[in-house]
Amino acid sequence: MSRSKRIFLLAICLFYVFLSPVFPANAPKNVILMIGDGMGIAQVTLARLSLPEGLVGLYMDSLPETALVKTFSANSTVTDSAAAATALATGFKTNNGMVGVLPDGTVVRNICEAAAELGKATGLVTTTTITHATPAGFGAHVAKRGDEADIAPQYIERKIEVLLGGGRQVFIPKSVAGSKRKDERDLIAEAKAIGYSVVGTRDEFLAVRQGKVLGLFQMGAMTTNPPEPSLAEMTAKAIDLLSQDKDGFFLMVEGGQIDWACHANDVQGTIKQTLDFDEAVGKALEFARSKKDTLLIVTADHETGGLSIQGSEEGGKQFKPVFCTGGHTGVYVPLFAYGPGATQFSGLLDNTDIPKMIAGLLRIRDFAR
Repeated sequence: MSRSKRIFLLAICLFYVFLSPVFPANAPKNVILMIGDGMGIAQVTLARLSLPEGLVGLYMDSLPETALVKTFSANSTVTDSAAAATALATGFKTNNGMVGVLPDGTVVRNICEAAAELGKATGLVTTTTITHATPAGFGAHVAKRGDEADIAPQYIERKIEVLLGGGRQVFIPKSVAGSKRKDERDLIAEAKAIGYSVVGTRDEFLAVRQGKVLGLFQMGAMTTNPPEPSLAEMTAKAIDLLSQDKDGFFLMVEGGQIDWACHANDVQGTIKQTLDFDEAVGKALEFARSKKDTLLIVTADHETGGLSIQGSEEGGKQFKPVFCTGGHTGVYVPLFAYGPGATQFSGLLDNTDIPKMIAGLLRIRDFAR
């Protein structure tokens, strides 16, 4: 081989070494991203302190990798759920109130869509309406988060395999009592026509064994109480269905009403919703530990309520939860991770880093560009 050819081949090798994307050898097959809406460090601490006697830690406490996450949006130090979900799903900052689009209206690809392009099954689970801001960030593109009737059809058109939560009101025709649509489009009928099992009760939900499922357990948000399926049950079922795909899956699970309890400065509600979310984390962690091919990430979109944990006048182990606002705050939120690639999720991150890192681990090229 001539000297010039050797130099040319060396140049090509160096190009691929230094300029090509570097993908890990142990890329995860599945990714589960769990979002505690409004769940700051104090909410996690309060839930831990409120565990029944004999239990000293949360499931999320056992995830070995941890980080802090910045949450500001494109136009505010204090984000809302729509802008935060867009950041967590697309890797781009946007203005408060916008879902899956940039401030100028440009549509940007989200990690759920990118995973589907790889042939992976996808799912969204929440305790709010399935078309609420956080799940919408992973399944839709609208300029206004309140346009839930415009978000719903996008899920069906994209054939997201598992959709579980509340929000039947935007899937039924305008002429049906309780509908919040402005047209006669019947999205439940459309979903059934393309192979979805549509369920509305816990028994119907538990009977589903395979295929696509649309679970709508309330007209509006879920009550998060029996006889509805719990968030842990929905998470376990979603994993069971999605894991049947040989190419793997991407699942987003939201504990959506931690935020609502904190908006109301409801201490007991905050504890319940955070512990419910942690039970769902437990189901995801059980699967991840058994399979060894699943990356589990637990984080939040923002903190709500400015919660602090203060000592009580009695001293000792007594404590007093105190909220300082009924709104969101701009503080860091926690992140916990487990599984292949989890070591990347450490230190101080921006929320836009998270989907970019997931995309890198899944070997998705040109994401958030």
